[in-house]
Amino acid sequence: MALRDQLNPWAPRVLSIVRIVAGLAFMVHGLGKHLGFPDLGFVAEPGSAGWIAGWIELVGGGLIAIGLFTRAAAFICSGTMAVAYFMAHAPQNFFPATNGGEAALLYCFIFFYFVFAGPGPWSVDAKMGKDR
Repeated sequence: MALRDQLNPWAPRVLSIVRIVAGLAFMVHGLGKHLGFPDLGFVAEPGSAGWIAGWIELVGGGLIAIGLFTRAAAFICSGTMAVAYFMAHAPQNFFPATNGGEAALLYCFIFFYFVFAGPGPWSVDAKMGKDR
């Protein structure tokens, strides 16, 4: 049996694991911006772009982590990270490795992938039958 044939049945479950980890990690950015924990070196000013992004990170990350309204939440989070990258990081330098934008770029594309791939089987959407 080919390795591909052994791994393919696991793909939907691994999609769910990646979604959960990415969603929880994204939530931490929102927690830091709003509660100061973990310490990001700042707390976002109410009404600022960082404050709005923090709410998207917190709520969107939570929705992605549990797999509820996954495609819509991932679309909004992906767009938020695209805006963050081009507004905050790209003007500093072209290369993500040197402009501090690697995380924004990676979140943008992993969330964009979830828009198309869906939440996977271990999700509230799947349990509710909303993602078929």
